[in-house]
This record gives sequence, structure tokens and C-alpha cells, in this order.
Amino acid sequence: MSEMLQGEKMKDEFLEKARRALNKRSKYGLDVDVSKYVPVEPNMNELSSLKEISPELEKVLRKVGIDVEEEKRIGSYLQVDQKSIYSWSSHPGVEVLSLSEAVQLDWFKEYFWNAVPADLDKYTALTAIYGGEGYVIRVKKNVKVDMPVQACLIVKGRRELQTPHNIIIAEEGSRLHVVTGCTVAPESFGLHTGISEFYIGRKATVTFTMIHSWNKATHVRPRTGVIVEEEGKFISHYVNVGEISSLQTFPKVRLSGSNSTASLISTIVGKGSAMIDVGGEIIFEAENCRGEVSSRNLAKDNSSIIARGRLKGLVNNVKGHTECQGLLISNEASITAIPELVAKARDVELTHEAAIGRIEEDEIFYLMSRGLSREEATSLIVKGFLEVKVEGIPEILSRYVSKVLEKAASSL
Repeated sequence: MSEMLQGEKMKDEFLEKARRALNKRSKYGLDVDVSKYVPVEPNMNELSSLKEISPELEKVLRKVGIDVEEEKRIGSYLQVDQKSIYSWSSHPGVEVLSLSEAVQLDWFKEYFWNAVPADLDKYTALTAIYGGEGYVIRVKKNVKVDMPVQACLIVKGRRELQTPHNIIIAEEGSRLHVVTGCTVAPESFGLHTGISEFYIGRKATVTFTMIHSWNKATHVRPRTGVIVEEEGKFISHYVNVGEISSLQTFPKVRLSGSNSTASLISTIVGKGSAMIDVGGEIIFEAENCRGEVSSRNLAKDNSSIIARGRLKGLVNNVKGHTECQGLLISNEASITAIPELVAKARDVELTHEAAIGRIEEDEIFYLMSRGLSREEATSLIVKGFLEVKVEGIPEILSRYVSKVLEKAASSL
């Protein structure tokens, strides 16, 4: 069988299941009428360098942490709507491919739709049916890299349905850092249903920093599945700062190998009338595993944020913690914290903590007494609340995330 036919057969295996799920609503979040959106492949040529991008799109890329010069990156991927227009890697042990390239390769089959089911809901079904490219990043056995790979997915059309399917593979003993930015071009809007699958091998480490900056007319439905093997480590920091119509995501991490760890950390800013439902689940399937689900949520205007954290202990000798911190800066906004602990073995330690409040007037008055205006005082307090130190994230990415959050705080 030719490689092309093999790739098509692989995709066909999931189509029937996906078709049956096209009307299957998500368990959480606003239900979106997907019939209003159409997948389009833009009339754009592939790039040989990110420096060839238009000034308009370059500005969009920089907003979500993409280094157009690629001086401090070892790989890049860029997709506009449904088309992959650029992929590059400078390290022999790190592959950066488009999905259409990867499905032709023999080794890829075991990673395709194994961490996220194609029939989970109508958003995964759309991705399985329409394809829509996506990136595949593989770091080979015992290869350790300190500089990140970057990826960007841009919605450029109007009423665009963007359905990327992204897969990251860290083979045994490897280390990989990925920063990805998802955003929308000016005057554009649509529905983004990105699927991300992570496969973390034995003693491998992946840190994943995702920055979302959309607009008030865009709906976003990421679907993420992670499998972590023995002594593997997965650290995810998700940041959403731009205005958005609705966002719903609930990544699921399976700690399938002993002594594996996972951290799901999110920083969410709700603006306008945004409806945001975010969270994460860690399933402890092997002994001596550790995990945390942590979120910082700030709501202004009449936005609504629901923060979920679920820990499921299936075996003995595991520890997990979920935590939600919320800050309301509007009487019309709302934040709901929903922790969930499930123990199916006797010797587990699962804990949760949640706190939601507002900015205290005495804090503002104190800072004003030091010479700040009320707006400056509020911005400084918000900045301090949003600042989250994530262990294991490279300093270059940590600094950029801090800048993003500082800008978000100053604009409130």
C-alpha cells in the first residue's frame, strides 16, 4: 500500500465514529451552532521564512509570543485557517511536521486519535471530518533541548471553522519546551476547535505554554489529551487574556506510569460578555504519582468564568491538589469554582482549595497614599494577582508570559 493510501485509510478509520457525534453536545460550556461556520483554505503560499509574513500578520504573531526572527527558537510552525504555510526545525533530534506530512509515516499511527477520542463531542467530530492540518512535533529518544519550539494558529477568515489537530511526542529520556499562540487576525472571527494530543515517554519532560488572544466574536473549543509514562513530567501553562465570545476547555491527563507528574496551570482574564468554562482533569493510574490543577481567574465587565478541577485517584500512594483563585473587579461579573475529588483506592491524598474575592479598598487607598492614581493602584494589584511562577518553564518563556499579563493588567 502506498504511503498516501495508508494515510487516507488511517483517517477514514475515525470518520464514521465522528459522523455519529456531529450533534453530540459538550458536557460543559455554551453550545455553539457549528453550522454557521465553514472551513476554508486561504489563498496563501507556503513560506520559506517567517520574515516573509505580511506586516499585519507579523503584528498578530508577536502578540502571542511568536519570534519572527526565530533567533531563540529551534523550530517553528505556522498555520492560517486550514492551511499549513510554514514548518522548520534546526535540531536533528526534533521534528516539526504538518499533520498531512505525518500521516504518511509508519510510526505515526499509534499516536493518531489515541489520547483524545474522535467522538468525544461535536467539536472533536468536526476536526476528524474536516482534517484541517495541525502540527506534529517529535523529540527523539534522549534528546534534550533548552530552547523552545514555537507554533501559531491564526484565524484569518470570517465565520471560519478552524479544525487543527496537533500532536506532540516526547520519546524516552527527552526534554522539550513548546510555546504556542492561537489568535485571530483583525476583523476576522470564527470557531476554533483545536485538538492536541501529548505522548510523554519514560523519563521525558514536556513544558507547554499556550497563549490565547482572540476577539469578542470568536468561539474557542480546545480538546486536549495527555498520556504520561513512568517518571515522565508534563507541565502546562495556559493563558487567555484577549476578549472572547466563549471558551470551553477541559484537558485530561492520564498518569499511566509510576512516579509520573503533571501540572495544569491556567491564568484567565474575562472581559466583556465572555462566557468562559475552563479546567482540567488528572487521572492517577499508577502509584507514586503527583499532580496539580491550579487556576487564577480575573473577571470584569459582565463576563462569566467557571473554573473546574478534577482529580481521580485510582490506585494507592498518589497525591493531588486542585486550587482556584478568583478576583472580581465588576459587580456584573461572576466566577464559579468547581473542585471535584474522586478516590477509588484507600491510600490516596487529594485536596482542594478555592478563594474568590474582590480588591479591597484599603489596598487601593494604601497605594494611592504612596502617590499612585486609583487606576495605577488597581492595575498594580491585578498584576500581582495574575503573576504566576511556573516551575520548569524556561526563563525566556516565563518573562514573555509576565509581559503579556502585565499588559493585560494595565488595560483593565
